Amino acid sequence: MTNTSRTHALELPEIRSSIASSLDLKDIESCRIVASSPLTALDLDRSLIADGGATALAEAIQTNSTLTTLNLQANSIGDIGVHALAEAIMTTKALTTLNLYCNEIKNDGAKALAEALKTKSTLTTLNLGNNSIGSEGAQALSEAIKTNSTLTALDLERNSIKDDGAKALAEALQINSTLGTLNVNYNGIGDDGAQALSGALKINLTLTSLGLGYSSINVNGAQALKINSSLTNLDLCSSCFGKDGAQALFEALMVNSTLTTLDLRNNGITASECQTLTETLKVNSTLATVDLAKNSIGDEGGQALAAALKVNKSLTNLTLSWGWIGDLGGQALAEALKTNSSLTTLNLASNSIGDDAAHTLAEALKINKALTTLNLGYNEIYYDGIKALEEALKTNSTLTTLNVEYNSIEDSASRALSVALKSNASRVGSKHIYYMC
Repeated sequence: MTNTSRTHALELPEIRSSIASSLDLKDIESCRIVASSPLTALDLDRSLIADGGATALAEAIQTNSTLTTLNLQANSIGDIGVHALAEAIMTTKALTTLNLYCNEIKNDGAKALAEALKTKSTLTTLNLGNNSIGSEGAQALSEAIKTNSTLTALDLERNSIKDDGAKALAEALQINSTLGTLNVNYNGIGDDGAQALSGALKINLTLTSLGLGYSSINVNGAQALKINSSLTNLDLCSSCFGKDGAQALFEALMVNSTLTTLDLRNNGITASECQTLTETLKVNSTLATVDLAKNSIGDEGGQALAAALKVNKSLTNLTLSWGWIGDLGGQALAEALKTNSSLTTLNLASNSIGDDAAHTLAEALKINKALTTLNLGYNEIYYDGIKALEEALKTNSTLTTLNVEYNSIEDSASRALSVALKSNASRVGSKHIYYMC
């Protein structure tokens, strides 16, 4: 899913170099000076400002008319500092993005932010991931979401909202019509909470991205996707939905026409479930990215998915790393690549793929015109397999990234493959080949 739980390139070299480098950001007055500057974005990630610095920043923000993005990730800010920031949110007419990931915020701080969201706040993105917010804090935020009409993204991953918090959020989602992204991964949500959130998907028409990983999805929750028409990104990693839940999920995806990204890492999916997924992928025309890493797919599951790739025209990114796939599964997937024209990224890292599958993959690369990234790292490919890949790269003109790190590759094979990659790079043009071994 779209992950709001990290700081993604708040590109502020000017603030880091010309202002922050000359000031001690642990000093309160320095925080005031920085926040009073005519900036539009301020990145103070890991600056140790704590509650005192956050309070000083909050005071300055109240009169600042240009600052729209504030990153305070990992600053040991607790409820005291958050109370001050909440007051600033009520006053400022500029701030739209606030990142408080990995601080020391508890229920009291969450309640203060909830009160701020009930006002005519300009905030559109709020990241509260990796704090200590429990069900009470989540309930307060949920009440605010019922009336707030500006917030579009809320990240609560790695807190402890549990079932009561999840149920409160589910109730809010049935009313709210602006929130597009909600991340509640790693929150100790059980069957009741997960079912409530899934039920909200039957009513909510605006949520496009939901992170529900490390929760407990049952059959009823999976079936909600048959009705939902807005969700495009769903993270269900480590959700323990079992065989029946997987069956229900894949059957729902046969009729769902909006979901494009699905994360199913570490869910105990076996070859049996892959058979159902194969039938889904044969008819589903919207899924573009599927992550099945750390599942027990095996050769039989790999063969089943290969059958889907021969038919599917929408999938562009498939991850099967740590899938217990050997040569038979690898060969089947390679055969599928000979006819598939949509897949651009295939991750087969950390399996048991050897020279036999590498040879078949090499033959596929001579024909395939779509694949740009192939990850074969941490497998069991030896000299013969590498030589076959080298020969394939002499004619392939689309592959831009090949990862064969941590295979049993001799120096001579490494040099030969490097030469082939350089030759391929000249044909690809402006794109660059990355070779890792």
